[in-house]
Amino acid sequence: MAAVAEAETVMRDSFVDTAYELLADDPRTAVVLADISAESFREAARRHPDRVINVGIREQLMVGVAGGLALAGLRPVVHTYAPFLVERAYEQIKLDLDHQDVTAVLVSVGASYDRPEAGRTHLSPADVALIDTLHGWTVHVPGHPDEVPSLLRAAVAGDGAFYLRLSTMANRRPYGGDGALQVVRDAGPGAPLLVAVGPMLDESLAAVAGLDVTVAYTHRPRPFDTAGLRTLAGTEVILVEPYLAGTSSRVVGEALADRPHRLLALGIGRRDLRRYGTAADHSRWHGLDAAGLRRSIEAFLG
Repeated sequence: MAAVAEAETVMRDSFVDTAYELLADDPRTAVVLADISAESFREAARRHPDRVINVGIREQLMVGVAGGLALAGLRPVVHTYAPFLVERAYEQIKLDLDHQDVTAVLVSVGASYDRPEAGRTHLSPADVALIDTLHGWTVHVPGHPDEVPSLLRAAVAGDGAFYLRLSTMANRRPYGGDGALQVVRDAGPGAPLLVAVGPMLDESLAAVAGLDVTVAYTHRPRPFDTAGLRTLAGTEVILVEPYLAGTSSRVVGEALADRPHRLLALGIGRRDLRRYGTAADHSRWHGLDAAGLRRSIEAFLG
């Protein structure tokens, strides 16, 4: 079962610590904030006042500033809650980054429903689907805090557009690699293939206990490892994603267009639950706990 971090800041702390090192080691690195995590970057702002910028609760401005820094040759790391970073500032991502042909590293916290007690404003199940409407973005959804440093370092060292989605949910152990599908449980040739994204791996493994299902893991849903998918997939594919259900259906469908196959896409439902509760409650309500996944998978496999 996926473990809920004891404090919301576990993956975030890993990000902050690595960002401090990057600010010290690479003079191109800049961090742009909109109040969220500003206290964590207080010392970094003191040391690098020209490269740690807090614009206050102005998320659209935050992305606009990042675009300007990128035009000036810096590598901006832009950070806040997922709904404020991707949904609220989507137009600025589209215009101030993509349209200007510059890139940045977007780092969110909050995931789909990490903080449901704050209400619908802090829920963001559609963020990855929105990023997927843009061109050429790499999306990383780490499943463990120890996966964060190498992903952030690679993103900052690169020159592309990256979205790094942090969560309070985590698997029991980290998995390395570049995001290519890693087989965690091999049920043999022709077995149904379950692809678990990020922190959904442990719940997925628990859900298929005793079933002949191969399980593969990735922390990089974009670009999706379509070559690995074609190698592993038989006629039945199950996607388990910690955001809007069906977000990767298009990619899987295109990759397997020349093969007869059935696809079950599991993730966050489209209906607004209008409920608070806990993150564990929302996982259960969306059928993303082990028991809910098991029911859906058994019904699909018949």
